[in-house]
Amino acid sequence: MKIVVIGGTGLIGSKLVKRLQVKGHEVIAASPASGVNTMTGEGLAAVLTGAQVVVDVANSPSFGDKAVMEFFQTSGRNLLTAEAVAGVKHHVALSVVGTERLQDSGYFRAKLAQEKLIKDASIPYTLVHSTQFFEFMFGIAQSGAQGDKVHLSPALMQPIYSDDVADALTDLVLGSPANGVVEIAGPEPIRIADAVASYLRQIGDGREIVVDDKTRYFGALLDDKTLMPADGVQLGKTAFSEWVKTATPPPAR
Repeated sequence: MKIVVIGGTGLIGSKLVKRLQVKGHEVIAASPASGVNTMTGEGLAAVLTGAQVVVDVANSPSFGDKAVMEFFQTSGRNLLTAEAVAGVKHHVALSVVGTERLQDSGYFRAKLAQEKLIKDASIPYTLVHSTQFFEFMFGIAQSGAQGDKVHLSPALMQPIYSDDVADALTDLVLGSPANGVVEIAGPEPIRIADAVASYLRQIGDGREIVVDDKTRYFGALLDDKTLMPADGVQLGKTAFSEWVKTATPPPAR
């Protein structure tokens, strides 16, 4: 089966591509670097020829409200239009648990707009709502950084390891379209401030942690339900409390 992974060179995409290739499928890792640009439409018709499944794990290169909305709407329309012409049978997209509850955030408003495009299109689909990746802890810390302090919400989260995300996606990509949302999460609930604090201590980052329930999460206020999955969520096998013991700093840019 031919499968095209949009964003196939990123953290999740690269892991997914390898897993699908091991299972014997023809997998194309599509990105602007490979000549496929969902914003302009460049290369879409050619790469989608003969594809049965398209997986969209791409993210916006800019997180400003206007830019991120333009990215997800424009790339979403271009991709879905090209898929319809190519006769794609299953569109799989990665999104975030709690997106509909995070609408004070421009990023999550854009993600919800992307999801609406997918639901309104004619292509059978599976929307995969994931909780935060373990590897995103530094990004969360930076979002709350103020000088030598890091302001963090005490709200609950249930983060998941990127390998477990790729494993779950592999099964969903090779399965039948859900025509709805499937949630995936890690096995352990933990408070955001506790998770990020343990990660920063592990990598030798000594900034002071300030726990404040008024701290916004990428523009949105949280409570203990905002980022948490519903009953019936598919759980990964890797515990954050074990992963963090060997966690390393993010790659230098």
